[in-house]
Amino acid sequence: MRRVVFYIAASLDGYIASSDGSVDWLPALADEDYGYAEFLASVDTTLMGRTTYEQVLTFGEWSYPTLTNYVFTRQPPAKAHPSVGFVVEDPVEFVGKLRREAGDTIWLIGGSTLAAPLLAAGLVDELMLFVVPRLLGAGIPLWHPQEQPRALQLLHTRTWPDGMTLLHYRLTPADIS
Repeated sequence: MRRVVFYIAASLDGYIASSDGSVDWLPALADEDYGYAEFLASVDTTLMGRTTYEQVLTFGEWSYPTLTNYVFTRQPPAKAHPSVGFVVEDPVEFVGKLRREAGDTIWLIGGSTLAAPLLAAGLVDELMLFVVPRLLGAGIPLWHPQEQPRALQLLHTRTWPDGMTLLHYRLTPADIS
């Protein structure tokens, strides 16, 4: 079965974007890639919500032309890059089927609205959280409330000289209270 990895960056106070949706506070990958190239080489599929998709489009040329990309939305746009498919069905059902297909790592890019039901359904295998040494004070939160507590098994940590820190976890099944 394919693994789903929620690979994402957040400010120290838990935001994935500023209140206006911008991510210009994230460090540039030009100086240090923080292991991004190595991770990306293991991925053949991305999952993202419509807001994240629109954010990625602002970066210029489509960032993932060699991958299969699924964007979850209620209103698919008329035109997109050939590598992008729009999904209107339930994310839990879709990702459950996708995990059983042959392939490599599935990257859950975001955002938190898409991640929440996948986490709740136990469809996310690993969390690679990059903590950016910034306090935004407000913005789009990384987490939506979860009904069941989840234990995490630490797989790896890494810290860079600029303060960026990777926390890499395996998610365990939901705890039963």
